[in-house]
Formats: sequence, C-alpha cells, structure tokens
Amino acid sequence: MAILVLISGSNNSGKSIYAEQLIAKTTGDRYYIATMLPCTEDNHRRIEKHRAQRQGLGFDTIESPYQVGNAPVSSDGVVLLEDVSNLLANAMFEKGDSSDSVFNDISALADRCKMLVAVTITGLEDQGYDEGTTAYINGLNAINRKLFEKASAVISMQEGTPVYEKGDIHVLI
Repeated sequence: MAILVLISGSNNSGKSIYAEQLIAKTTGDRYYIATMLPCTEDNHRRIEKHRAQRQGLGFDTIESPYQVGNAPVSSDGVVLLEDVSNLLANAMFEKGDSSDSVFNDISALADRCKMLVAVTITGLEDQGYDEGTTAYINGLNAINRKLFEKASAVISMQEGTPVYEKGDIHVLI
C-alpha cells in the first residue's frame, strides 16, 4: 500500500496549494486526479484556479469524477486526489453509490501507487439540511474518519497553516 496523506480543512483554507507544493518535493510520476464535475460558473473558476496553481509542477492531469480506483497511474507514482468531497457528491448524487463504496475506491487507488495525497473538506455539520444533503455530510464525515485511521500523515489546514494531526513531514519525503 502507498503512503496515504490526508489534507483537510474548510473551503479556501490552502489545502490544495499545500498538497501541490508537498508533491512537488517528491520524485516519480505525478498525477492530479480532478474529480469536480463543472456545473456552475464558480466550478469553472475553481478549476481554472487549480490549473494555474499546478502549472509547471509536472502533474499529469486525469479527469475522473467517478471510480478513481481505476485511474491509470503507475505503481511508483505520486497521486493528488482533488478532492474527496467532490468524488463523494458525484458518486452519491449522480450514481446512487454509498460512502463505503467511495472509501473502498479511494483505498483501491492507494493500493496502486507509491503515495496518495487526498484532499478533503472538514468541519461540515449535518443540521438544518434536507435528507440528501444530511446523508452526504454524514457520508463525508465517515470517509474522513476512515481515511484518518488509514493515513500515515494527517494535516489540517488552519488559516493557511498546516497542522500535523498524525505523522510528520518525514513520512512524506
């Protein structure tokens, strides 16, 4: 199994930039698995922002909104999964899949590469939403807990600062 790194935080906390910079320090093939299905103008802006951020960092981009466990990555590759929350939303709302199937899919990807860096949103609470959104939030929280347990390192981005909750930089590079 690969080294699994979980990078979490709220929207716009610096998760993606930190993950990209971390992977830029590694050797081997670099893959960026983009999971967002662009449905709004904001989605398109975020995609362009992320493309500009990783320009020149040597990533091969793989557009994969579903079933990332089948992504064409090399066994010595370093993979950035951007991000778990989009992957789950796509699976639940487009395909009717469960959070367990998404976690298993992410685990299958981790088993196929040297390092997997998974970016995810944390801090969502399930109060005040409809049934579908509540199920999504609970599913995301469940995946995040399982990834935390499985990870070699867990980094929480807090106001742009990485805080190691598990492991340290030495397991990464």
